[in-house]
Amino acid sequence: MPAPESPVVSPAELIPNLNGVLLDLLKHPYPALPSPPDVPKRASVALIIRIQPNYTHWPPSRDHENGPNEQSQSMSVEDRINTFFKQVWVQNGDAEVLFIKRTARVGDKWTSHVAFPGGRRDPEDKDDLAAAVREAWEEVGIDLSEGNAIASGNLSQRIVTSAWGKQASASDVPSFGLMSPLINGRRLMTLCPYIFLVTSHEVPPLRLQPTEVASAHWVPIRALLSPAQRTYWFQDVTTRTSTTGFDLEKLFHRFALGKMMFAAIRLVPSESKYCSSIAEFMPDGPMRNEPRRSNITVPLYGASWHKPRSPVDSPLLLWGLTLGVMGDFLDMLPPHNALQIWTYPTFTQLDVRFILWAMSYRFRKRKQKELEEGVTAMPAVELGSDSVALRDDPDSKPGEGRMEGMGLGRYYGRLAQDQKGSRSSAVGVLLGGYYDMIHKAVLVSFATRLSVISAIGYFTWTRFLRQRFRG
Repeated sequence: MPAPESPVVSPAELIPNLNGVLLDLLKHPYPALPSPPDVPKRASVALIIRIQPNYTHWPPSRDHENGPNEQSQSMSVEDRINTFFKQVWVQNGDAEVLFIKRTARVGDKWTSHVAFPGGRRDPEDKDDLAAAVREAWEEVGIDLSEGNAIASGNLSQRIVTSAWGKQASASDVPSFGLMSPLINGRRLMTLCPYIFLVTSHEVPPLRLQPTEVASAHWVPIRALLSPAQRTYWFQDVTTRTSTTGFDLEKLFHRFALGKMMFAAIRLVPSESKYCSSIAEFMPDGPMRNEPRRSNITVPLYGASWHKPRSPVDSPLLLWGLTLGVMGDFLDMLPPHNALQIWTYPTFTQLDVRFILWAMSYRFRKRKQKELEEGVTAMPAVELGSDSVALRDDPDSKPGEGRMEGMGLGRYYGRLAQDQKGSRSSAVGVLLGGYYDMIHKAVLVSFATRLSVISAIGYFTWTRFLRQRFRG
């Protein structure tokens, strides 16, 4: 993935922009997405931001007692945010976001995935925001109540599904005008992301829930914005294409399509916390299947042969659903190029990748133009870990839909958005109709392969017959 040359944003540049973004999110909130009739479950995640003080501007140990929290009862949320960012240690600090790596569990769709703290909304939760506060406390032990953090707005809500997306008739969900995004799948829940700003530099030690969280990581926002950290996540294609559990079908799909490639960000944490009470923290087996060697061979082969597979050594890659949510937020910050270095999903098989690239060339150009013109999108639909493209017109051509998949850059077409009175999603604009293109590209690839094989077979057979008759 080519990374455009752009300087890494300094903390001094980032802090005032972060202040402005949080205020703007409060002024222009994303609209609430009602649950469709067949998706009653809702889940909330917390995008938690803290300011890590600089060594030369370290605040007093009791600074938070004399800070803005004492006056929070009489101050508006906007005033609390402005007061917080006026502090010297904040202006010279480094903004960081908390990510968790989920515990490895067999059969879990999100096993070992990097995510935000969060979970399903319980009946006793007052609203989606309350669910995010409760889940953050249960999973990582962070108190996001009013005295410790500022609820600083929300991001685009989206519907999460369990299978690879396919467009269908709008009559599937007449009350919402959405189309069924599933192939042998089902809608899981409505996801609601919320942003929280921790107001103290003295964050208590994280308390990780062993059944849910393997590790937690504070990652500087400037590291998330760095083009040098862009990479790919490779996903087994059979999780999205297989309609049965037969191994033969999965083997065919792996051979024919390879793996799916999704845009990802390599996380560079400034601070990490690992749950040492779970089995995966210190496994018994070696990292790979290489034979164990005695200490005599270490100088020859290196100690890495004996290195255990520990979560400390595992790469942290942000991709899919969580990257979509984070991408909404990153594109609001300088240098405002989070979407320019984002890439469309594709495949590892070269012929399929080339055909998909060629078929989607004009589509991608048109989507980029729509994004710059501030085209809005309908409520989001996420494919478990990647978005699903939908249309609201069953007679429209593929790629004409303007449904959203992941989030909208506020700096593209703000005037148009204000006039329409709503916010939208940038990656959603880009992906609207793209999965239709994937389906067609796969079919064209299979047809091309069949044609080539048939042509080779016909040429070989006719040549064999000619040689036989001549003989």
